[in-house]
Amino acid sequence: MRNVLLLSMLAFLAPAANLPAFAQSGDVTYCQALAQKYQRYVGDSDARRKGQMRDSKMDAAIAQCSSNSAAAIPVLEQGLRDAKIELPSRG
Repeated sequence: MRNVLLLSMLAFLAPAANLPAFAQSGDVTYCQALAQKYQRYVGDSDARRKGQMRDSKMDAAIAQCSSNSAAAIPVLEQGLRDAKIELPSRG
C-alpha cells in the first residue's frame, strides 16, 4: 500500500518537474523576439541614420538571451520603450 501511494505521488509530481524548463524556454523565445525587434528598428543602419545609436548594454543583453534571459529581458524591454517601439506579445 505504501509503494502504491509513493508511486501515485511521483506520477503526480513528475510533470511539474518540467515546468521550470518550459517557462525558461518561453523566456528565451520572448527574449529573442525582443532582440529581433530591437535589431530591426533600433540597431540597424536605417535607425542610426534617424539618430538612434546602438548601445553596448543592449548588445550585451542580446547576447545573453539564451544564457541569462531573465536578466536580458528587462534591459531589452526598456530599450524598446525608450525608442518608443511597441513590445512584442509575451505569449
